[in-house]
Amino acid sequence: MATTTMAPTTAERIRSACAKAGGAMLAVEGMDPAESPVHHLLDDGSFAVTVPHGALLAGQVATAGPAGVPAFMEMTDYAPLPLREPVRSLVWIRGRLHHIPDSAVAPLLDLVASEDPNPALLQVNSGPLRDADDLRYALLRLEVDSVVAADSTGAESIGVSELLAARPDPFCAMESGWLLHLESAHRDLVDRLASRLPMSMRRGRVRPLGLDRYGVRLRVENDEGDHDVRLPFAKPVDDVTGLSQAIRILLGCPFLNGLRARRA
Repeated sequence: MATTTMAPTTAERIRSACAKAGGAMLAVEGMDPAESPVHHLLDDGSFAVTVPHGALLAGQVATAGPAGVPAFMEMTDYAPLPLREPVRSLVWIRGRLHHIPDSAVAPLLDLVASEDPNPALLQVNSGPLRDADDLRYALLRLEVDSVVAADSTGAESIGVSELLAARPDPFCAMESGWLLHLESAHRDLVDRLASRLPMSMRRGRVRPLGLDRYGVRLRVENDEGDHDVRLPFAKPVDDVTGLSQAIRILLGCPFLNGLRARRA
């Protein structure tokens, strides 16, 4: 008998982290890490990344030749709420950075922008610097050797093919706003969700930690430390209607599956 998946796969979590993480850090041995506001997974399994134009890293990659430069990228997924420990997960990617020929930059920018209209793309190779504070980026390609994700459940390595086959969670774009609204305007709903926890885990402060198509995650902060708990939906959901229904069921709404009260 088939079983219902109760949590996202590691590949799905990484794809969602790629979509949500505001920035990544690129590190090359012997140089200070550089922030990469763009970190977009391409169809060939490599990442389109950006580094400050004119930085030592960009120059080294430009002169490295076909072998590229060994590099390490770290993406951090932060909780939208001010939690005691705000980091929800980390993704580490090892590989080699490669220069992108000038003739290929514009087509690649168009491709990335069609899927992820990141404002930083407008600052890639967009003319000479006007002053010292004018920030420009160079577009590079990170060829992937290994991918590892870590969160409160542990760490796991996955292959590039698994990553390409997975998709970001359908609610990752709305998750931050939903969690902030739940915390600030609907504390009663958080308390109802917390009532689903085992008695031993209700000591301390319960905060909304995450939302995905498989369920809601809560963070319990108490004197013994931080504890993350997943409250799974009855089945995965794919749209806002299904999400609303799943949350009602999770909250113990008496009208399950959207049923209406009988008329007298």
